[in-house]
Amino acid sequence: MRSVFVTVGTTSFDELIAAAGSPPALKALQSRGYQKLVLQVGRGSLPQPQPSSSPAVAVEVFRFKDSLAEDLQSADLVISHAGAGSCLETLEKGKPLIVVINDKLMDNHQLELAKQLHRDGYVLYCNCSTLVETLQSMDLSALKPFPPGQPEKFASFLDKVFGLQ
Repeated sequence: MRSVFVTVGTTSFDELIAAAGSPPALKALQSRGYQKLVLQVGRGSLPQPQPSSSPAVAVEVFRFKDSLAEDLQSADLVISHAGAGSCLETLEKGKPLIVVINDKLMDNHQLELAKQLHRDGYVLYCNCSTLVETLQSMDLSALKPFPPGQPEKFASFLDKVFGLQ
């Protein structure tokens, strides 16, 4: 069963959860062959069950787990907020990643991180209003694998993104 895992980490990002679980997003996922959507909502609101226009996509929801490793490992696609920890953990597992920017954050370092990861060919990125379009047009085969097991490279990458290097 092909699955998509959506994570907001330890924060809340209700707009992402609503966008990913919306009927148009479920339809886009179904058209791409996905049958399961797992939403990790963190401190956010639990989504209200909607009559699904896409009953072929099963939806599961949870707040937190001790580890997201199993969910990441079993996912065929990950959709995540742009937190550095969530991005790195997903990329290290070799999973295709769509990073969704939270436009409501002040001093939006997440946008800088997502743009750099995209420029380097590791992720696709969008915001909540363009998520469905991204799901419809995505070419995951164009993504490059992230170099494994080199945390110093990621630290250097973050230094570059934040202008510390």
